[in-house]
Amino acid sequence: MKERQIHRIFLASVLLKGAHAILECVGGILLFLVSTSTITNVVNAITQEELVEDPRDFFATHLLEWTQSFSLETKHFYAFYLLSHGIVKLLLVIGLLRNKLWSYPASLVVLGLFIVYQVYRYSYTHGVGLILLTALDVVVIGLIWHEYRLVRKHLPLQ
Repeated sequence: MKERQIHRIFLASVLLKGAHAILECVGGILLFLVSTSTITNVVNAITQEELVEDPRDFFATHLLEWTQSFSLETKHFYAFYLLSHGIVKLLLVIGLLRNKLWSYPASLVVLGLFIVYQVYRYSYTHGVGLILLTALDVVVIGLIWHEYRLVRKHLPLQ
């Protein structure tokens, strides 16, 4: 694969990470602003018709069960987690897109830590989404490492 193609894939993956970071920030802010009762009411409205059709609907029953145990502390944890996670990733994406040398190793470390946490969470939840996110993060780490080596190679000697 040519370097130009690898660089384009790198840019696309970084932009995807940036879009994901923005969504996390928006989700975190919304969780801070929306009450737990509003969340419960929305989920009730969404799942009501599905549960009338099939009272044992897997997704609807689990979503409803989750919101009924959704405490204020849980809401604040998720809001903080999403917002802080999103801000960190957004700063790293900006650094990578601006070719800031510090952002390459910082991104490798942060994504590595996210992978460790995602694997830990997977051991409890067995969520397929975590595996997909982890696989994407591994690919992005490889691309960042490749790009970092190229950037360092072309730095002027001091």
